[in-house]
Amino acid sequence: MLEATQEDVKALVEGLNFKEKVERSLSLIERAYKVYADTLVVANSLGKDSVAVWHLAKRVSPRIRGFIVTTRFKPPETKQFMTEEVARYPELKVYSNDVEIPERLYETDPNRCCDILKVEPTRRAIEEMKVKCWVTGLRCTEGRTRVEFQEIEQRDEGLLKLNPILIWYEREVWEYLALHKVDVNPLYKQGYRSLGCGPCTKISTGVDERAGRWVGTSKVGGECGIHTRPLKLVEGAGI
Repeated sequence: MLEATQEDVKALVEGLNFKEKVERSLSLIERAYKVYADTLVVANSLGKDSVAVWHLAKRVSPRIRGFIVTTRFKPPETKQFMTEEVARYPELKVYSNDVEIPERLYETDPNRCCDILKVEPTRRAIEEMKVKCWVTGLRCTEGRTRVEFQEIEQRDEGLLKLNPILIWYEREVWEYLALHKVDVNPLYKQGYRSLGCGPCTKISTGVDERAGRWVGTSKVGGECGIHTRPLKLVEGAGI
């Protein structure tokens, strides 16, 4: 079994070079895959970080599966990129929630909107795919809401969370993608640095990569909930 870590993440971010970080990421995925095998699954958001992690995971084993959570508000470019990725990797399973919601809920209650459209399908993916270890593209250098995470976390009983590129800088993600000629979401060519649903994502120029998310709300630069909410609920509990 792998156990949650309590590393000095800042020291790792600043102390390791790019090559060392890539080797560390591959080692983390490889160790986890040896323990969890087919119950290790990659969460692929179709952003630059997720496609880097997906590529790393495929270097460890082509058998590794993944899931994508999409919403009715994803930009056309993201939906097209998703179609291309699923055609290339049919082991990527797509989840969504098509339940009726109040009009412009993303403006009046963005937390509730994310709970319904992102958190619920993620919970369903983990349940249906029998996931015991989910792998994410989360990085502690992305913004203020992500500095407290660890590479290996146990936030839900029976569900390990692996963040193998947690300590990478943004520039290192792009370096990896360029070196390996990995296809990325075309929205990056328009100047976006962090991708989400269309109404809640703007192009930002600040230091914080996620500053363009949920602009104009109390949620600005924040989280959709999949990294902060329980993903395995007791029977009968709701969102």
